[in-house]
Amino acid sequence: MIDHLSLTVGDHAASKAFYRAALAPTGHDRLVELPAAPGQASGSTGFCHADGSDLWIRQGEVMRPPLHLAFRVPTRAAVDAFHAAALAAGGRDNGAPGLRPQYHPHYYGAFVLDPDGHNIEAVCHEADPVQS
Repeated sequence: MIDHLSLTVGDHAASKAFYRAALAPTGHDRLVELPAAPGQASGSTGFCHADGSDLWIRQGEVMRPPLHLAFRVPTRAAVDAFHAAALAAGGRDNGAPGLRPQYHPHYYGAFVLDPDGHNIEAVCHEADPVQS
């Protein structure tokens, strides 16, 4: 299990707004702000989950090539909500919610590109309760 990840973003304010909206359906709903450390241009913003996993962002040079980050969610409805929230927050569609049976029969995911072009995914590995 990964405890936390940190991303350097090109526009801290834009990325903060994007991730705050996009990650709310994943359960990363507690926002933590840390001041800039000595020698850093900006502080860090953490999007925290009750399970202890966090995503942190801070202003700086954006990593190239872009990253792919996937957040596990408990339901397909949460995948749908992530996708809608991310698009409403300015993300670009990179794969609408749906089954990806090439991974396994119940893999249900959605993909968006964040303001820096990182591929952000929400995925549910559970069978559809309506079909079960």
